[in-house]
Amino acid sequence: MPGLTDRAAEETSGPAGRVAEAQRTWEAALQAQVERLRGDLRSRMPDEAAACIGARVRGAALRWPYWGREVEIDWPALQPTWVDDGRPCSPFDTAMLLYHLRASDGILPAGTWIGYRDLPNGAFYHQSFTGYTGHRWAEAFGTRPEAFAAAAERVGGEPVVGLAPHAYRFVPLPRIPLAACLWPGDEDLRAQAAVLFDAHAGHHLPTDGLALLGSGLTGRLLRADSPAGG
Repeated sequence: MPGLTDRAAEETSGPAGRVAEAQRTWEAALQAQVERLRGDLRSRMPDEAAACIGARVRGAALRWPYWGREVEIDWPALQPTWVDDGRPCSPFDTAMLLYHLRASDGILPAGTWIGYRDLPNGAFYHQSFTGYTGHRWAEAFGTRPEAFAAAAERVGGEPVVGLAPHAYRFVPLPRIPLAACLWPGDEDLRAQAAVLFDAHAGHHLPTDGLALLGSGLTGRLLRADSPAGG
């Protein structure tokens, strides 16, 4: 999933014109990647792919939850749509879902947590990833853990005991749970926060794709804390 980690960082930094140009360049490259993914996937049977990602087969289509909403992908067109309103998924979500379909080998979640640096090749991007995920919500929620809890629950998080003083589990895709952890700050200690991944996450998405799930979780938490409630 080349370049997508860099895109996630670009979304939160730099002049607006540079970000807009990066977005246009990325979207053009993305469309070519999506067509290659479709070509790779058409050689597979829908039921085989469904078993790998935890989807349900409905005729020649697969259905499964993605960030709390049902998506459907028909074979062989491989155009994801949202089940609740029938709209096509965005180019970004389409790429994420197709990469997941191609990458997943079907292994179940391990039930243990690791940091981004522990993912394949994650150490190289760890500092950047932390900058646009944990650092952002540490700044937003570091002295307001009750607001962090409210935001996490608003976007479907479930409390997790033992990971951090405040930790919530999310399931953006059936095989890829994430955890959001917060260590509140005080007068003497700066707040810290982190996204954790299931130890088998790398079996279901490239590390760049997992970075974007973490970025997506960050955006959802921050929007849920906005006056409009996300």
